[in-house]
Amino acid sequence: MKLNEDMISYSGEIAKLADKPEHYQEGPWVYKRNGHYYMAFASTCCPEGIGYAMSDKATGPWSTKGYIMRPTERTRGNHPGIIDYKGSSYVFGLNYDLLHLETFDHKERRSVSVAKMHYNPDGTIKEVPYWQETKLEQIENFNPYRRVEAETMAWGYGLKAENHKNGGLYITDIDDNEYLCVRGVDFGKKGAKKFSVSAACVEKGGMIEIRLDSTEGPVIGCVSISPTGGLDIYKQMSCRIKNAKGVHDLYFCFKGEKGNKLFNLDYWEFE
Repeated sequence: MKLNEDMISYSGEIAKLADKPEHYQEGPWVYKRNGHYYMAFASTCCPEGIGYAMSDKATGPWSTKGYIMRPTERTRGNHPGIIDYKGSSYVFGLNYDLLHLETFDHKERRSVSVAKMHYNPDGTIKEVPYWQETKLEQIENFNPYRRVEAETMAWGYGLKAENHKNGGLYITDIDDNEYLCVRGVDFGKKGAKKFSVSAACVEKGGMIEIRLDSTEGPVIGCVSISPTGGLDIYKQMSCRIKNAKGVHDLYFCFKGEKGNKLFNLDYWEFE
C-alpha cells in the first residue's frame, strides 16, 4: 500500500507480512534511513520494551536486531516513535512514571518521554537506557516574544489541559500554590517590559507570580486575574515586567483562595 501525495489517501493493496518480527507485540513505527528500513515496536509484554527490526525492503523480510530500550518493570505500554531533527535522532515512548507519583494502581494514564538515540556504523541502533536514566539537553532557547499556548511547559504541577469547543487547548483546574515551568527562556539583552495573558474567571480570581529559575526565585512581575463573566469568556490581562534579561527558567506560580479553582489560561506573551 502506498500513501498518496495528499497524505490522507492511499493506492494499491494492503500487503500482509508473512511473519512478525521476533518479540513483536504491537504499535509499529516504520521508516527509512540511509538505505535501511526500520520497524520499531512495543516488544513482548509484559513488561514491554522497545524492540526493532531491519530490512532492505518495506515489505520485508524483517530481521529483529534487538532492543532500543530493554524491558524492565518500569517499561510498560512503551509504544515508540522515532524522528531525526536538527542533526540528531530521537526516540519517543510511553511510561507510567507520572502516574506512579500518585498511585501504583493500574490506570491508562501514560505520559510521553523522549531520549536521544544513536546509530552504529552498520545502521543498527545503540540501546537507550530507561527514560529516567537519560538526560535530554534543550535544543535551543525558548522565544517568549510571541503568542505561547498556556499548555506549553516543561513541567506543570496539579494542572489539566482541556479542549476548547472550537479547537485548541487551555489550562484549567488551577489551584493555589500550583505552577508551571518553561525551560531556557531567552529574554535577550534588552529584556522584557510587559507580560500579557488570556484568562477566564468567574470567581474571585487570583494572581500569577512570574518568577525566574525556581518557584522561590526572584519575582519579575505579578498579574491579577479578575472575573471575566464565565470560564469560556477570555480577556487579556497584563502587568509590567522588571529585571528579566538573559536566559532563565520561567515559572508561573498561581496564587488565590484555597479550595477554589482559580481561573483558566489560554495563551501568554512577553513584550
